[in-house]
Amino acid sequence: MTERRVSLKAIERGWPELLRLAASIRSGRVSAAQVMQRFGSAARGDPVHRAAEHLGRLLRTVFLCDYLAVADFRREIHTLLSRGESVHQLQRAVYSGRIAPERGRRPDELRAISGAHALIANCVIAWNSSRMHKVVLALRDSGMRIEDEWLRHIGPAHFGHINFRGTMRFGVERFAQSLIDDSGGAARQSRLI
Repeated sequence: MTERRVSLKAIERGWPELLRLAASIRSGRVSAAQVMQRFGSAARGDPVHRAAEHLGRLLRTVFLCDYLAVADFRREIHTLLSRGESVHQLQRAVYSGRIAPERGRRPDELRAISGAHALIANCVIAWNSSRMHKVVLALRDSGMRIEDEWLRHIGPAHFGHINFRGTMRFGVERFAQSLIDDSGGAARQSRLI
């Protein structure tokens, strides 16, 4: 089953630089995307790249050993994967059509489409979470025993009770003055509302 070896010496040699790199990412001096560009496959042979590669192999090996040997860990991983897939199903239900050819070509349009899609999916999840919380509190107040362990297996990404094909209206007119600065003009205001 094994194809490659893990070099602990390579990890030890590159460890100080890996720590410095991680601290730089964490402090915001460099983004993870910039690090990936710098230390991608083109950086083979670089001591930091080699250390990261072998550390990744070691961590992946530990993960696979735990996954294969510990049934509770494997069950938890499957639960998390199912939860992620249910969010993807919700996102597909939110918008199942196609983006028009004239839309989504520029980066700002792609960000707007993706952001709107994620916003609606997150609204559904927030709504479901709120309702689930109220139901659990009401049941507990009525004396019913609800275990926290049971709740871990219930995800808020259900959507069968939501009509995605209706007309949605957001009452932004109440907030129009704070959303639009006074020097903007009526044309911009009418487009936003």
